[in-house]
Amino acid sequence: MPLEIAVIRNDELWPSDLDAVAEQAVLAALEGSKAKLKGAAELSILLTNDAEQQELNREWRGKDSSTNVLSFPQIEPFGAVSGILGDITLARETLEQEAAEQGVSFTDHFRHLVVHGFLHILGYDHLTDEEALEMEGLETQILAKLGVADPYAD
Repeated sequence: MPLEIAVIRNDELWPSDLDAVAEQAVLAALEGSKAKLKGAAELSILLTNDAEQQELNREWRGKDSSTNVLSFPQIEPFGAVSGILGDITLARETLEQEAAEQGVSFTDHFRHLVVHGFLHILGYDHLTDEEALEMEGLETQILAKLGVADPYAD
């Protein structure tokens, strides 16, 4: 059962080699979460800039600022993984700044945020300390399999 991942660029300054990185991150998150595809499924990943991300964040979350990643799930939390799963949007300038501040490569930070965004699509969240511990632990395990250091280590 195929999972079709569409990577859409609304900002031409994104590196051109990220489609395979995004797909690898999503598939690792799917496997690591133990969620199972229940039929053909589609996911879109929008590579945008801070200005567009700020508009999306203002419109959908009431927050008038850019943010690194937004997820727009179209499936029930922890429900069947099939059909149109949703959209993940990433802001290039914010990712570049955060990667530099954290001393990690842009590609590793991108991998982390794609995994993070896809776990939100599946139903994971970090609104409570308990949810955050579960989600961050899962992210850390998935990223380790991708060769990415624990983003939550101090």
